[in-house]
Amino acid sequence: MSHCVYLGLGSNLEDRLANLKALEEALPPKVRVKRVSHIYETPPWGYLDQPTYLNQVLETETDLAPLDLLQFLKKLEHDLGRTPNYRYGPRLIDVDILFYDNLIMERQSLIIPHPHLAERAFVLVPMLDLAPDYIHPVLGETIETLSFKVDHEGISLFHPRDP
Repeated sequence: MSHCVYLGLGSNLEDRLANLKALEEALPPKVRVKRVSHIYETPPWGYLDQPTYLNQVLETETDLAPLDLLQFLKKLEHDLGRTPNYRYGPRLIDVDILFYDNLIMERQSLIIPHPHLAERAFVLVPMLDLAPDYIHPVLGETIETLSFKVDHEGISLFHPRDP
């Protein structure tokens, strides 16, 4: 059975755009990309003394169960060069499961929907590109409504520079 999963991607080290693209290209065939948001340049969140991020959301399909999907995504991060760091620190690549169908799940290793997405404009703004009317299964509000509640300061559409 195929499941609709929204993934949040972020990178703020080395070639940020190449990092996002490498992750997207590594997803198939286990995770099939259906649609992609624009890419946004965003200020760091949590720990502020670090480079700006590029963030994007992917709408995907998968047959993997949630914990299997998490394991697959963590392996991809590792394979693409992510190394352990401190909480909210800089990262080569980061991928989070934002939504998995309308599933509500709380495990020690995985919480779905992502527990902090309603606080993070860097997730909500790209989600607006794909699913403004998507209703958060726990909060009962649309992505658009949740987006109105967070500060969008410093978030801008990313325009890659020509080499």
